Amino acid sequence: MKIKALVAVRSGSVRVKNKNIRPFAGSTLLEVKLAQLKRIPEIDGIIVNSNDDEMLKIAADMGCETVKRDEYYASNSVSMSDVYRNMAENCDCDVIAYINVTNPLLKDETISKAINMYMDNIDKYDSLNSAHLIKEFMFKDNLPINYDLRHQPRSQDLPDIYALNFAISILSREKMIECKNVVGYRPYIYGIDEVEATDIDNPIDFEFAEYVYKKYYLKA
Repeated sequence: MKIKALVAVRSGSVRVKNKNIRPFAGSTLLEVKLAQLKRIPEIDGIIVNSNDDEMLKIAADMGCETVKRDEYYASNSVSMSDVYRNMAENCDCDVIAYINVTNPLLKDETISKAINMYMDNIDKYDSLNSAHLIKEFMFKDNLPINYDLRHQPRSQDLPDIYALNFAISILSREKMIECKNVVGYRPYIYGIDEVEATDIDNPIDFEFAEYVYKKYYLKA
């Protein structure tokens, strides 16, 4: 069974301009992630799907497969469901490990363990999706949704609610096409800590992730 990592990057990021290829800890987010994926023994290949020629050249120079994405599937108006299906249709593999470059603090061993967990439970779950615990007092429409306002618990005693972070999602190519998503019908929610789950979505996220990466992840 062939497992390939799918890395989707596009031009036109708004909140952090050119975040995939702007300088990050002496490299770029894209190069950091591709170098990491090349270290993972469970992965049989890496596919970079992008509408951006510069990003595709970086990927090709690093020995990765490349797929030029049609601009329609890189626009801000297209449904992500359509994007997921299109990307899966352009993958030559059995299992897709969908990995975001905007989670640079995800550890090598976490990726390997996630792939092995998926493969060991492939008959029970149809996808594995990383998530982190939310232990916060949450409200909707001015009402608490995860605790009793008149019986205030300690934060550690709040119910275990997980938020998907999309640092790593694993499923078969066929299931990704069928569901038009990286989450299947019977997902295994794979918990990772908040640091590994860090997703770069704004300039502060970028600075925080770069600081942590340079201090704890770069080898001397």
